[in-house]
Amino acid sequence: MSAEGGTKAIVAALSANLGIGVTKFAAWALTGASSMLAEAIHSVADSGNQLLLLIGGRKARKEATPEHPFGYSRYRYYYAFLVAIVLFTLGGLFALYEAWHKFEHPEPIESWKWVPIVVLLIGMALEGSSFLTAMKESNKIRGNVGWAKFIQRSRSPELPVILLEDFGALVGLVFALFGVSMTLVTGDGRWDAFGTAMIGALLVCIALVLARETREMLLGESATPEDLVRIRDGLAEAGYTDIIHLRTMHLGPDDVLVTAKVGVAPGLSLEDVATRTDDAERRIREKVPAARLIFIEPDVRHGDRTD
Repeated sequence: MSAEGGTKAIVAALSANLGIGVTKFAAWALTGASSMLAEAIHSVADSGNQLLLLIGGRKARKEATPEHPFGYSRYRYYYAFLVAIVLFTLGGLFALYEAWHKFEHPEPIESWKWVPIVVLLIGMALEGSSFLTAMKESNKIRGNVGWAKFIQRSRSPELPVILLEDFGALVGLVFALFGVSMTLVTGDGRWDAFGTAMIGALLVCIALVLARETREMLLGESATPEDLVRIRDGLAEAGYTDIIHLRTMHLGPDDVLVTAKVGVAPGLSLEDVATRTDDAERRIREKVPAARLIFIEPDVRHGDRTD
């Protein structure tokens, strides 16, 4: 569900960005408004980011090899991290540079004054539609957690990335509309530069959040708290109520490694241990389908000591 929903959200965002990006460049060419150029570059960066996410999803489907026995699922994390870098450099830093340049050499909007307003309003409609698609797909897996917690705890990078990008795009369009409107009203081009600076600062902040979250994914995050409870329940239902330690790690968004050391009573036969272990693996996979690799180590407890 997360991969399918993420792909749908990516395609919706890519379609919106390609359409509005062309009109933003046209509006900049006609008016010279720096906020329009910043928004156009923002759309280019977002379009490139969505292509990166699609490439990452495709590469992640490669079969495991002897050199990579756990598969290539982390390609999705790697390309999501590249998204943060592109958004920071191409989007945020360029917008801040353009704002500084326009502060030094402010220019009023003297021709085609209505064009930026129309383009920005159309952009809001397109970005809003993309944002609603991302929210709809996220709601299928979000549960009852808040949006900030969902972005922080999600093990699938695509939906959080698209949510943050679309949210940033909508807020950026509001900043651009403010800067352009104030420039038209006052005739002072520094308002346009101010709107551009706000867009740049916004993109840098979003890029830093994405970099932090994808960094944690690349390092290897555990299963979610909900899945950890389900794994413990599966072990207990199979008879392993004495869990000495449990370690999990997401090898990819839909691929969880589970390792557990469990205590068994002295005198339990090897056949009984094997049967109980097979039952535990089956129950865990039923409760957490992403748990594809499961390693259970039974140990004998003698009081407080484990052999």
